[in-house]
Amino acid sequence: MAENEIGESLLRKNKYYEGCPGCKIEHFKETNTGVPFKYLLYVWIVVLCAALPISSLFPFLYFMIRDFHVAEREEDIGYYAGYVGSAFMFGRALTSVLWGMIADRYGRKPVIIFGTVSVVIFNTLFGLSTTFWMAISTRFLLGSLCGILGPMRAYASEVCRKEYQALGMSIISTSWGIGLVIGPALGGFLAQPAEKFPNIFSPHSLFGRFPYLLPCLLISIFSAGVFIVCCLLPETIHNHKGNDEGCNDSDALVATAFEPSQKSLLKNWPLISSIIVYCVFQLHDMAYAEIFSLWAVSPRKNGGLSFSTADVGEVLAFSGFGLLLFQLFIYPVVERKFGPVMVSRIGAVLTILLLSSYPFISLLRGLTLMLLINCASILKNVLSVAITTGLFLLQNRSVTQKQRGAANGISMSAMSLFKAIGPAAGGSLFSWAQKRQNACFLPGNEMVFFLLNVIEVIGLFLTFKPFLALPDDNIS
Repeated sequence: MAENEIGESLLRKNKYYEGCPGCKIEHFKETNTGVPFKYLLYVWIVVLCAALPISSLFPFLYFMIRDFHVAEREEDIGYYAGYVGSAFMFGRALTSVLWGMIADRYGRKPVIIFGTVSVVIFNTLFGLSTTFWMAISTRFLLGSLCGILGPMRAYASEVCRKEYQALGMSIISTSWGIGLVIGPALGGFLAQPAEKFPNIFSPHSLFGRFPYLLPCLLISIFSAGVFIVCCLLPETIHNHKGNDEGCNDSDALVATAFEPSQKSLLKNWPLISSIIVYCVFQLHDMAYAEIFSLWAVSPRKNGGLSFSTADVGEVLAFSGFGLLLFQLFIYPVVERKFGPVMVSRIGAVLTILLLSSYPFISLLRGLTLMLLINCASILKNVLSVAITTGLFLLQNRSVTQKQRGAANGISMSAMSLFKAIGPAAGGSLFSWAQKRQNACFLPGNEMVFFLLNVIEVIGLFLTFKPFLALPDDNIS
């Protein structure tokens, strides 16, 4: 990106402009050769704030749709749940590139602050939803207005010296993955508190009248605290007022991404192919997240597990702990040994084998069921993160430093679009499968997990040549 080039130029000249926040960061990096732990802690907290609301609704969405009385039959609940689950990602798909361009022109900090405020407002309103259309609207607005992740990816690389930029990206992916697991765990434990904790919450209290407000409110309170943290963030954009050397030019971003030249990102097949493969796996993961929670809480007579939201929260909490250990201690070693492509392929094969066992897990009861479903959920989340982290590394290695901001914007928009399709497709598929319990071929949920595996197989095939092109090792 242009800011990085100018920053490096300033370092070579030992020339810093007074009052320029980008120059202050460059001077900090020049004089402090260690890991910027304080800034990376800020990154971890802000990304966690952005990730928590995304999937926190899945454990209780089945019951929320039921309470709206919008579904005529119990089997239709998944159909409506899918649209609510997709609204966030659809909104984010429409605005990701726009937020990236705003962050390039006006700074990372304003976009990040605005995003945290959006979480506080619209996540709380979602918890207060009393109709199907209010739920969809608040989720869509939350996705549209919370443009945190793209600028945070740029921010993490800009506050780190070059030798620590990989660590910054790892912090983002780890925080994001943990948020996508802790969020549903909170939703599962804290939804319907008047039913679970009648001695604390009266049915006539605020949380009794709005049974899904508590988990949303706690996430919003955390986001309000993150808003204060965001005010402490130093800006990284250069702003040389009164000098000829400007550095904020969002037009350069557009030109870098779309101009018909050899450097055009749209003609960079290693980048585009890795984004397409990444999107296919993200479609699978988002559909799985929707289907798993619906499957877990649906009745036994429909092939589900008859779990409560608390049971789902417990399973997802264990998954989060396993994911944290894997990301911090195992994945870096495995990636260095096998490379990102082979790790993604191994993860896809193991995921196919794992999902094939899910319909048989539903036949179990008691402690055996809880042990197996916890182990399966941990393994599924670990494999998903291993696949997508490897492809994310390929994307960043496919472009030069000055193009990574634009590349991340394209990736975010494409991925969000596929993730928007995931819950809607998953909910509709689940609802359809619930109606064919006595079919001769793959009855009930067997069809659900079979079709999830079909998507995973497509993603696996796309990781091979000639489709997936590996990046040039000489790109820096």
